[in-house]
Amino acid sequence: MSLTEGLHKGMVIRHEDLLYTVLDFHGSQKGKQKGTVHIKLRAIATGHTGERTLDELGKIDEVPTQVKHVQYLYADRDDRVFMDADTFEQYPLAEDVLGDAVPFLVEQKTYSVMTIDGQPVSLRLPPIVVMEVADTAPPQHAGGATNVQKEAALCNGLMVQVPLFIKNGDLVRVKTENREYQGKEH
Repeated sequence: MSLTEGLHKGMVIRHEDLLYTVLDFHGSQKGKQKGTVHIKLRAIATGHTGERTLDELGKIDEVPTQVKHVQYLYADRDDRVFMDADTFEQYPLAEDVLGDAVPFLVEQKTYSVMTIDGQPVSLRLPPIVVMEVADTAPPQHAGGATNVQKEAALCNGLMVQVPLFIKNGDLVRVKTENREYQGKEH
């Protein structure tokens, strides 16, 4: 039986009456010692991340979750306000809980939110988002060189490296996991 059986990225677990999202996990084994599973967790309440071993956590119980489709409405100080697409109920989510998702939020766009007992706890971003280039150097020809890039500021303030032919106003695809340019949207 595998040590990681039943464990998957994105699952929510309860440990010491706190809820955590599993961000990543990997196993390691040294010689004839028992294998150890290292789990990277994010506390849902605070957004803080840390790493624990499966031995430290003990038995893992998955918390049942639901996914709702919500529309991002606006920023309110340190919160971002979303509206349930079905019930029109509004939910504030704190920036520290949203974590790395904040720069990818675009008003009036629809996102998936994970809920526990009807309360939103985390946002699920699509793997790739389309953003408009707000400011970059004028387009240039690379002169035969390949993979030459320049810096571009997107409409949300995010800075990414793009090819030289990209100009202001272009729509580009950006990978949300590592914030890398993935191509030009046509």
